[in-house]
Amino acid sequence: MQVVYEDNHIIIVNKESGEIVQGDKTGDRPLADKVKAYIKEKYAKPGEVFLGVVHRLDRPVAGLVVFARTSKALTRLNDMFRNNEVHKTYWAITKQRPAEMEGMLTHWLVRNEKQNKSYAYDRERPNSKKAILKYKVVGASDNYTLIEVNLLTGRHHQIRCQLAKMGCPIRGDLKYGAKRSNPDGSISLLARSISFVHPVSKKTIFVEASLPSDNLWNMFNDEP
Repeated sequence: MQVVYEDNHIIIVNKESGEIVQGDKTGDRPLADKVKAYIKEKYAKPGEVFLGVVHRLDRPVAGLVVFARTSKALTRLNDMFRNNEVHKTYWAITKQRPAEMEGMLTHWLVRNEKQNKSYAYDRERPNSKKAILKYKVVGASDNYTLIEVNLLTGRHHQIRCQLAKMGCPIRGDLKYGAKRSNPDGSISLLARSISFVHPVSKKTIFVEASLPSDNLWNMFNDEP
C-alpha cells in the first residue's frame, strides 16, 4: 500500500492489483483496514479510526483509491462522485488496437449478478444502464496498445466491458475475452490519475499513480 496524498479530511492510496477495497466473502484483509491501521499508527489515534469508502476498484485492477477521513468529507465526496465532479483517468493495455485512434463509446450495460459480469449492447435493453467513455490511444509497441480512458459514467466493469465490446479486451482479463491470464492474476488496467476540488479546502487536487512494477508497464513508462 502506497499513500500518495493525505490531509485531515482525505487520504489517497495506490492500490496493488489483487487487493480488495472493502471486505467480502473471501475474508481477505481489505485495503480499508490497512489504511485504518496506517492512520492509527501514524497519528497514535486511540479507539476506532473513522474511514469512509467513497468508491471501489475491481480486485485485479491497480491504481488510485480515495478514502474520506471525516464524515464531512465523506458526505461531500459521495455527492461529488455521484455528480461526476471527480475526474478519473485510466490506462489500459490491450492486444488489439482500436480502429480509430480516439473516440467515444456509448453502450447499454446489463449486469449479471450471478456471473459478476456486465454485457454491452448497442441499444437500450430491459434493466440496462447507459455507459459512456472517451478513449485515446497514447502508446503502442509491436504487440500491445496503451489506451487512455476517461469515464463519463460509472457502471459495473464499465471499462472492461466496453473495451471488449469494441474488440479490445484488456490484457489478462479472461472474463471479458483476453486469450490468456497475466502471471500475477492482475488485469492490465490502472486507475492512473484523479482530480477534484477538495471537499473542504476547495483547492484543486491532482494525483497520479506510479505504474505497476512489471516489464510491460515499464515499456510504456516514457509514454505521456
